[in-house]
This record gives sequence, C-alpha cells and structure tokens, in this order.
Amino acid sequence: MAEHTLKDTAFSVLNLSPIVQGGTVAESFRNSMDLARRAEEWGYNRYWLAEHHNIEGVASSATSVLIGHIAGGTKKIRVGSGGIMLPNHSSLVIAEQFGTLETLYPGRIDLGLGRAPGTDQLTARALRRNINSGEDFPEQLEELRNYFKPSGNVRNQVRAIPGEGLDVPIWLLGSSGFSARLAGELGLPFAFAAHFSPKNTVPALELYRSSFRPSDVLDKPYAMVGVTVIAADTDEKADYLATSHYQRFLDLVRGTPNQLKPPVEDMDQIWSPYEKAMVNEQLSSTIVGGPDKVKEKLESFIRTTQADEIMVNSESFEHADRMRSFEIIADLKNG
Repeated sequence: MAEHTLKDTAFSVLNLSPIVQGGTVAESFRNSMDLARRAEEWGYNRYWLAEHHNIEGVASSATSVLIGHIAGGTKKIRVGSGGIMLPNHSSLVIAEQFGTLETLYPGRIDLGLGRAPGTDQLTARALRRNINSGEDFPEQLEELRNYFKPSGNVRNQVRAIPGEGLDVPIWLLGSSGFSARLAGELGLPFAFAAHFSPKNTVPALELYRSSFRPSDVLDKPYAMVGVTVIAADTDEKADYLATSHYQRFLDLVRGTPNQLKPPVEDMDQIWSPYEKAMVNEQLSSTIVGGPDKVKEKLESFIRTTQADEIMVNSESFEHADRMRSFEIIADLKNG
C-alpha cells in the first residue's frame, strides 16, 4: 500500500466557533461562516463543528443548529459534527435533526459521534436525566443507526421522520481505544482527536485498522486525524500567535475555562514550570510555524499516522490570523 503524502491527503476544518476575550457570540458566528466560505474556496473537504457546553469561549453548543446555518451559507463543502456527544441526547432526536439537515442539504451532511460529555459533570447532569459515562454508547449508536434504515427494515414502532431511509454518513470520534475498536468492528470511518490526545494517536489508529471489518459503509478503513496547526508568514509570528492556544489549555488545566485570550510575548510569565509541562504534553502534536516548518511537520505527521484525511483546528485571537493560517495550509496542500 502506497504511503499517504501531503498532496494526496484530504484536508478539512474543525471549528469551535471560538469567542475571543472582549468579543461576542454573534461575532463568533459571523467568523465561523466567513471561514467556512473561504475554506470551501480553498478546497477543504469538510467543515465540522464540535459540541461543548458551559465553556465561555466556545459558541458551538447548539451544534445541529449551527451546522444548518453553515450549510445554508455555503454551496458544496460537507458540513457536520465533530462531534455530537451522543450520551447527551436521545438517539431519536439526533436522527430527526440530522434527517432534517440531510433533507435540506442532500449529500453534504456528516454525523460525527462522541461518547464523552463535552463538558463538566455538573453540566452533564443539566443536559441529561441520568449520568451513565457513555457505557451504553454502543446501544445508543445501534438505535440511532436503526432510525436511518428504510421503514421496511425497522422493527419498532418509533420512526424518525425526517431521517428514515436517508444516507447520513456516521463517523465515530475518539481520543482513546474504545471508539477506535468499535468503529473498526462496525466498519465505520474513524476520527481521532490527536490535537488533545497525542500519545494515544498511533495506538488508537493501529487498533482501528486491526479491528476493521468490511461493511456496507466501507470496504477498508478510513481514518481522519485532528491536529492543531497555527501557521503564519514567519516562525516568529506563529510562535507568538500560538500563545493564545496555550493560554486556552492552561485555563483548562487550572479548571477555569475562559474566552480565547490575546497572544503574549512570554508564556513563562503566566504559567508555572509544572503547568508548562502539562500543557506541552497535552499539545505535543500541535504544529506551529511559518510555511516551510508547517509543511515539514505536516508531512511528518502524515507519515506517522498514515491518516486518510487531516482535520485542522487553528485558533488565533484575531480572525484575520486564523484565516491566514488556513490559507497557508491550503496553499501547501494545493501548491
């Protein structure tokens, strides 16, 4: 099997609709739409939004609604969830929501599913009547997939309308081995969150590929890997811009999630040596630099993971810097 290269690997966008310090949710939504339209022009394959709750700096909590907004403002790029945290929801409701989206935007909707809450335990209780830590995720997934089957194949009396009989691609998302194995056994595409679980990346991908069984969906494994890339015109500027991303994760380490903060000249004035080590370990897959450095790091990342597709997360404080990062990556891919 030929190895994947930068040129033949599909690239996609992960967006959390970040709220910057001093900004508003409305501005975040406008920026998300602007990025989606430009990503479509630059040739990105898909544009996914992630479900998070009770995080002051993330505006994509009503993920299905925002997917519809982005799909309505674009023409051909695939739009989906990276992901919907299924244990937070009724499988029937998700089938109806994504059945509606697929009906409105046929052939353009992806349903990426995770089993984590996407929030803290207190908020998880506010979202659900029962806390089950995702133990029944396989059963929930089977229920959801059944709702999409044609009516003649459904045994129960509850039907998803719209949803029934529609082909909505389902992806399993993960940061450990659980979803990797399940995706492999079910013959589904798998997306791994290397941007915040770098140490588990290669083991999870190996588990997915070794567990894979051909299905009606796929005849061979298809793996997408998420990675944070902060690209700028120079290495020095990229290093400076990346401090906003480091501050976001530092706030998570401290248990104080916040809005995306402006970049700073010296992170050592902000974090302790212990906090620096924790953030750097969690973000060890992050790629930061000018075009040449980013190209080298991306090529190495693709060689290591043999990902079929790369999903890029790129968060800078200024929207223009974020857009420039995605433009540089597209130029490297297409140039």
